[in-house]
Amino acid sequence: MENIAKIVFGFYTLIILGGSLVAVGAKSLVRAMVGLIATLMGVAGMYMLLNAQFMALMQILIYVGAVCVLIFFAIMLTRADAGGEEADSAPLRQNLLALTAVLSVGGILGWLVLTRPLATTGTPVEVSIENLGLGLLGPYGLAFELISVVLLVSMAGAVLLAWERRNGK
Repeated sequence: MENIAKIVFGFYTLIILGGSLVAVGAKSLVRAMVGLIATLMGVAGMYMLLNAQFMALMQILIYVGAVCVLIFFAIMLTRADAGGEEADSAPLRQNLLALTAVLSVGGILGWLVLTRPLATTGTPVEVSIENLGLGLLGPYGLAFELISVVLLVSMAGAVLLAWERRNGK
């Protein structure tokens, strides 16, 4: 059973890495969006491996279902011209600087993880769905309201930008 879990973990890891590479490297915003969706679905699969079905469902409903659809609508409403900045590719110097930044941060973090062992906390406490719901609607209710305001403002901004472009302002 452990070997199957390792194979599935590797599968979801490949989905996450492949989707993230498509999201970062695609020249088309729509293709980048598909990469983001694949990455988020892989993360939902990782939640399933952790036996957190509720978190996997929320990952799919909130991030894939709501956030990605909102970003997709914003992309469609503010579509740039074909000859605009989106068609330009980054020069080699910028790519090398980005690679250097990623490798340096990754190297430092990797060194820290390998040289500083973590103290284990024991078995995690299992929280029932009812207690989780009460916590999310009680003390963490303001955070959910703020997230919805951010989504509303981003969608309103996309509509405003599209409206100004259509009217020639």
